[in-house]
Amino acid sequence: MDLAFLRGFFVEFAKQGRWQVRFLDIRDSSTEGESMSRQFLWAFVLAVWTGRILVGQDLTSGVDRAWFDDSVRIQDDLFRHVNGIWLRQTPIPDDKSDYGSFTILMDQSQERIREIIEDAAANKHPAGSDAQKVGDFYRSFMDEAYVQQLGVTPVRSELEKLASLDDKQQLFRYWGYLQTIGVDGPIAFFVTLDSKDSTRYLATVVQSGISLPDRDYYLENDEKYLESRKALNAYVVRLYQLAEIDDGDAAAEAVLELETKIAQIQWERTELRDANKRYNKFAKADLLSTYSQIQWQPFLEEVDAATVAELNVMTPSFFEQFQQVFEQASLDEWKHYLRFHILDAAAPFLSNEFVEANFDFHQKKLAGVPEMKPRWKRAVEATAGTRGFGVLGDAVGRLYVAKFFTEDAKQRMSVLVANLLTAYQRSIQSLTWMTDETKTRALEKLSKINTKIGYTERWRDYSALEIDPRDLFGNVRRSNIVEHQRMIKKLGGPVDKSEWGMTPQTVNAYYNPGMNEIVFPAAILQPPFFDPAADDAVNYGGIGAVIGHEISHAFDDQGSQYDGDGNLKNWWTDRDRAAFHGLTERMVAQYNDYSPLPGKTVDGKLTLGENIADLSGLAIAFKAYQISLEEKLSRVLDGFTGEQRFFIGWAQVWRRKYRDAELLRRLLTDPHSPSLYRANGPIMNMDAFYDAFDVQPEDRLFKPKEERIQIW
Repeated sequence: MDLAFLRGFFVEFAKQGRWQVRFLDIRDSSTEGESMSRQFLWAFVLAVWTGRILVGQDLTSGVDRAWFDDSVRIQDDLFRHVNGIWLRQTPIPDDKSDYGSFTILMDQSQERIREIIEDAAANKHPAGSDAQKVGDFYRSFMDEAYVQQLGVTPVRSELEKLASLDDKQQLFRYWGYLQTIGVDGPIAFFVTLDSKDSTRYLATVVQSGISLPDRDYYLENDEKYLESRKALNAYVVRLYQLAEIDDGDAAAEAVLELETKIAQIQWERTELRDANKRYNKFAKADLLSTYSQIQWQPFLEEVDAATVAELNVMTPSFFEQFQQVFEQASLDEWKHYLRFHILDAAAPFLSNEFVEANFDFHQKKLAGVPEMKPRWKRAVEATAGTRGFGVLGDAVGRLYVAKFFTEDAKQRMSVLVANLLTAYQRSIQSLTWMTDETKTRALEKLSKINTKIGYTERWRDYSALEIDPRDLFGNVRRSNIVEHQRMIKKLGGPVDKSEWGMTPQTVNAYYNPGMNEIVFPAAILQPPFFDPAADDAVNYGGIGAVIGHEISHAFDDQGSQYDGDGNLKNWWTDRDRAAFHGLTERMVAQYNDYSPLPGKTVDGKLTLGENIADLSGLAIAFKAYQISLEEKLSRVLDGFTGEQRFFIGWAQVWRRKYRDAELLRRLLTDPHSPSLYRANGPIMNMDAFYDAFDVQPEDRLFKPKEERIQIW
């Protein structure tokens, strides 16, 4: 047996999925008289020693056949074929509103974070260190007996401050103050990038002020919405009773009436998606004169933005009409409204009666969750954050990365991203509906996308945050003040391009149009999204499609309005924008036809950006997978070709089920389509899916070729 044969053997062995082979160039030479076994052993040792074969990485197919429902054909429903048994046999945990790939990973991440936090809480650390603060905050949350003993006492001073107001005009200053301690009101203030000048930050105000998930809950007379309004009434009364405050019934009536009036003048979510409509920059003097009945100066003084020269008013018609809503209500009615919002914000950090009341309204009534999370889970979420940063999210994240994230995962992600960007470049160049002029600008924007993987290089500084192990409510309040000041300090300063909008322990990813960046936290780089032990096909269908999805947000209906430097600026020809609009209108129509609940449909306009990103991201990921093969044939593993495993990997990612109440809430508020349609919707437009599974006209997932939507 000569080494030329051995080289071919190793390569063929690799194609069958036994080893991952980078390359093999063992010379065609042998020693006269060597036995076959010695030649084989010599070649194997040489290959291992030179790094040609990665021993110990016997790559799997990545396909989880245990959950396949063979009674459903892939050509009729990819989502239910791949996940059907799981959907039937897996109950939603009692403390969750939905359950699937994302939440399973979140649970895993939470267990890891618990280990980190409890270790910090069990040991002594230098005073003022992040570890001391993490441990002490967790102890303050877990000291249930002491929190129970305090009852409503921690929030008494805030209620007394509200009671001391004797003039309606003082409310605007008070609303500004409440912003700094984490209590919502009708006016929301924040600092973000200037959409038309990404080199600077801009103070911004936007509509706010309702407790139910969306304006429709107040305005529609569907039975579920009527029940939600009754639940809000009951919640207000219950909080007043627990706080030993009279007039709970009057408060409930005032809160519902005021929030209904606020809902009536709020913009719909589809309108809020429009980046150009949201940009309405006012010089402060013009703001004061345009909305003269709103006391802007006292409000801005309290949020520590008194000296700003200009602000973006995201929802101008809301503030115009809010002036009348404000005038029509009495001071007592506004006090009822604010007292409820103060108690609602404080309730999760007070005694058990308040915690249960808060859970019963927000989770049981509005999301259908039957059981509260155990206290340790709530403590972990408050410490480390979920979608947000919590009290000490980056402090925990730093420890999380050191213990659970490998540089190898980051390197493999970098390769995936590079292939995705190459695929996007080739795809843009081959578009038939776009002119060369716009293609050039699209390629320029693509080349400027910044990629962040795993974790930040610049962790948040918590030195200003005081944590007391015997003051849970105070800790949360001080955290809100510190984070507000962190935001305010951005005004007038240089833009921090190293900033992350998520912690590394967050199971999610995002695209930021102002920064023109894609961001992938460490916690999402795990199966089923990314499996280092699996063949590339499922990884490209999983994390590859997630990467493609986030890149595609740079070119969805809203992201495409920003240039490569992150500025809201038209870089399209009129002809190309019209062609793009025609394609996206077809996407709206496709998703408008999906009905996950009786009488309720997906909102194709609200979900348009995410649907574009799903379709384009998956299409680009498939092209990137083809690039990764480098002209080699994909392997057959577990009876599936690489192309088939790619789409199976995609369907595995979207394994999820919802409670009806949560699904209803998402249909109104979530810009993402339900998981069933995220899995099945894009593939109907991809020729590669038809080729991989021989989809025919009689199959349910078939769409005539001329009707298939191909955007990027």
